[in-house]
Amino acid sequence: MTSFLASSRVPMLLVLVLLTLTSLTGSSLGNFYQDFDIIWGDWRAMILNDGELLNLNLDQASGSGFQSKNEYLFGKIDMRLKLVPGNSAGTVTAYYLQSKGSAWDEIDFEFLGNLSGDPYILHTNVYSQGKGEKEQQFYLGFDPTADFHTYSILWNPQRIIFYVDGSPIREFKNMESIGVPFPRYQPMRIYSTLWNADDWATRGGLVKTDWSQAPFTASYTSFNASNACVWINGASSCDTNNFSPPAWLSEDLDSTNLDKLQWVQTNNMIYNYCTDAKRFPQGFPPECNMS
Repeated sequence: MTSFLASSRVPMLLVLVLLTLTSLTGSSLGNFYQDFDIIWGDWRAMILNDGELLNLNLDQASGSGFQSKNEYLFGKIDMRLKLVPGNSAGTVTAYYLQSKGSAWDEIDFEFLGNLSGDPYILHTNVYSQGKGEKEQQFYLGFDPTADFHTYSILWNPQRIIFYVDGSPIREFKNMESIGVPFPRYQPMRIYSTLWNADDWATRGGLVKTDWSQAPFTASYTSFNASNACVWINGASSCDTNNFSPPAWLSEDLDSTNLDKLQWVQTNNMIYNYCTDAKRFPQGFPPECNMS
């Protein structure tokens, strides 16, 4: 009689192959226990629901934060967030990629809290070799505190694209050919923090944090880095002769998404460093002339 183990050998092999592929390309729909470490805030950062939900809290004593266990060099990364409700003025919820060192690279989503009834401001920025100053800010067009919404970063050697609920809001292209640094060489971890920034976050610091509303809470779920290259021991999981390069590694915006991007930039953008003449009296950065 054929044993159960013998009859299960092929399915078991398939499972092992799938587990190997998952470890090579990043986590699938994530478990916060497996994918992240709490780095700040002690009990203010809490993993719940068997690893499916993570809450960050801010009170007058401290904020909180977490970081990914893995480092990535390029990827398409999704996270669903529900932001601090009510009077969130003075608070910042930051969700970003960042490398190590004094000449770091960074790709930022920052959500600037506001008074009850006023819209959140989504602040985006890109750093390369420790230099940023590439801010664009947007209104979201919905209440990001009422439910979870998906915030995504596509980062490949040609471009960085910021997405909200699957629609592009910003594209930062690789323009190294004209001397603009681009984050292409340093692996980055995923971070998120909830902290007090009432010296600048809301109306330039005019509105302060109302600590009677504390604790402030931001929630996270549905992390997905299945389309990302994990950096392990100085090598990328995507550098292998056994697999063809993933499509996202050369992904561009098609005509439909270019139209969506243009609509958001026309209707929802409230600040663009490339149009701030007072900030750059000697002339705009070179990438602004290529837009």
